[in-house]
Amino acid sequence: MTATFSSAEVSALAAIDEQAIARELMELLAVPSVTGSPAESELQHLLAARLERLGLDVDLWSMDLPALRAHPGFPGTEAPRDEAWGLVATTPATSDGPTVILQGHVDVVPPGDRAQWAGDPFVPRADGDDIHGRGACDMKAGVVANLAALSAIRAAGIRLPGRIAAHFVVSEEDGGLGAFGTLERGHTGDACIITEPTGGTVITANGGALTFRIEVHGLATHASTRYAGVSAIDAYLPVHAALARLEASRNVDIDPLMADYRIPYPLAVGIVRAGDWASTVPDLLVAEGRLGVRLGEEPAAARAELELCVAEAAAADPWLREHPPTVAWTGGQFASGRLPAGHPLEDLIRDAHREVTGEPHLVNRGAPYGSDLRLYSAAGVPTLQYGPGDVRLAHSPFEKVSVTETVRVARTVTVAVLRAFGLR
Repeated sequence: MTATFSSAEVSALAAIDEQAIARELMELLAVPSVTGSPAESELQHLLAARLERLGLDVDLWSMDLPALRAHPGFPGTEAPRDEAWGLVATTPATSDGPTVILQGHVDVVPPGDRAQWAGDPFVPRADGDDIHGRGACDMKAGVVANLAALSAIRAAGIRLPGRIAAHFVVSEEDGGLGAFGTLERGHTGDACIITEPTGGTVITANGGALTFRIEVHGLATHASTRYAGVSAIDAYLPVHAALARLEASRNVDIDPLMADYRIPYPLAVGIVRAGDWASTVPDLLVAEGRLGVRLGEEPAAARAELELCVAEAAAADPWLREHPPTVAWTGGQFASGRLPAGHPLEDLIRDAHREVTGEPHLVNRGAPYGSDLRLYSAAGVPTLQYGPGDVRLAHSPFEKVSVTETVRVARTVTVAVLRAFGLR
């Protein structure tokens, strides 16, 4: 199929600067904007200056953390922080038309074991078409694609019958404080594209994820008389086995959007801590993990199911029956989210991608991880994810992104946004 672009689309596509995309990506990757760090705030200010130079109306504000934390809908956090900055930039209004949001998060996860990286994770490295570094695909390439689309539309001098709003947020990696605070400030819209890495697909639904902590008590004694005590490690084992059975039961009758995943709703224990002395039988084990939330499932129902699982495991064990484990819900609390069935935003992206790239229609999938999609959806903003990069490389020492793919996403988003305003 030969694409036929409107004059507005042709002008905007011609204004996309591929070299600037690569250069800007390298600049953003050099800022070590780990969730909760001062560099996260630094990057928000850097982006605000960039958006002001585009002639946009910029709202850069320090979020009221105590007020947000006290809100009943607060999504939770895991990283300690003293501040959080919100950033929204809007094209000047020429009419009372719709508002289309381009959203991306600026925070990245810590690099982990730096010995596993080929170089410094915060010194971006170009290797042919690929750029390596922490945050390359998750999701500074998406942020750059949004900036490129905005810049192109502004450079082309296109008068929009509505507004484009860029939402750049912090704290996505540990719960979504940034998006939550942005929506609470009143920044909303009629549709939202989040340029998270989707690897040549379009994501129209997210499963959720809830962070939990389980404490199991034992009875301490000297290791030479371990038979006189009860190891909290041994006491935990039937709980761990019960959690595995719960994961299996929660992955039956899967929504078609999640059918491509081996385990659509994982239940994983990521941290286990027990004991404080090698020759002492441990009297406390703390297990922290993540419970996947099914599409359309209320988080409260998912919590109740895990709590029941732990209680039933305890009831079947003589020691745990008398010393029941406790379950607490800590850290990020991601509900599921979904683009309404049949919403035109999906076809806008799929058609624009096909015409820009010459490839077949994008495959539509759900994602087995939480994201800001669910916060915008819950606020009544139809939202999907489409962006550069492979999520399997995110959070790894092999994180990278293709410049060519980033350019293609910028071009697709540009066309899709113009068509959302009827400028075809």
